Amino acid sequence: MTDPTPRDAAPLLLAENVAKSFWLEQRRIDVLRSLSLRVEKGQSIAIIGASGAGKSTLLQLLGTLDIPTEGRLTLSGHDILQMSEEALAALRNRTIGFVFQAHYLLSEFSALENVMMPALIQRMSRHLARDRAKELLDWVGLSHRLEHRPGELSGGERQRVALCRALVMRPNLLLADEPTGNLDHKTGEGIHKLIEELNDRWGVTSIVVTHNLSLAERMQRTFRLEQGQLFEQAPATPPREDG
Repeated sequence: MTDPTPRDAAPLLLAENVAKSFWLEQRRIDVLRSLSLRVEKGQSIAIIGASGAGKSTLLQLLGTLDIPTEGRLTLSGHDILQMSEEALAALRNRTIGFVFQAHYLLSEFSALENVMMPALIQRMSRHLARDRAKELLDWVGLSHRLEHRPGELSGGERQRVALCRALVMRPNLLLADEPTGNLDHKTGEGIHKLIEELNDRWGVTSIVVTHNLSLAERMQRTFRLEQGQLFEQAPATPPREDG
C-alpha cells in the first residue's frame, strides 16, 4: 500500500522534537525524548513497542489530551500549544476519534444512544445523530443490536459500538490504543478489518498503538517506540512466488 499524499502537502499531524517527562518522588522520568513524527492525510500507522515504553503517553499527546513538556505539535495546521483550551477542545472534537482497549460505553444507554452521544453533546440534531449512528452500526453489522445495552453485548460487539462512537462526528483522524487487547484472535481480526476499511474506503487517517504484529503489518507504516524515540520499521517483504 503506497502513501497517497504528496510529501509537499501540509501534514494532518506533525510532532517536532516532542518530549514528555513526569516527576515521581523528586525524580524526573523522561518517557519521550526529542521525538518527531509527520502524519499525512490518509495514512495508516501502527506504533509498537514494549509495555511501559510510552506508547499510550504518545497517543495522548497526539490526541491533544495532554501537552508535551518540550517540542511542537500541530494538528490540521494549528499549533496546539498556542490554542486556548476551548479552541483546542473544539478542534479535537471535530478532527479526532478515539478508541481504547476498554470500551468506556455508558451502561445505562443502548448501543444506538452510546454512538449518538458525542453528536448530541456537540448539539447536532437528534434526527441527524440517530441517522449517522444507525448507518455506522449497520456498517459494523450491528443493525440488529441497536437497542441492546453494553451488558447485553459481547466483547467484540462492544468494541464495534465504541468504534462507531469514535466515528459519528466523521473525524479525519482515528487514534486507537490497543483496540483488540481484550478480544480473542477471531474477534480482534474483525476489528482489524474495520480499521483497514476505514482507511482504504473512506480515507480516514489511523494511528493504532498495538502489541498485535498482525495488525501492524496491515498498516502503511509501522514505528517502534524505544527509549523514548520512534524508529520506523521497514515494510514486511511479501513471500516470493516460485515460477
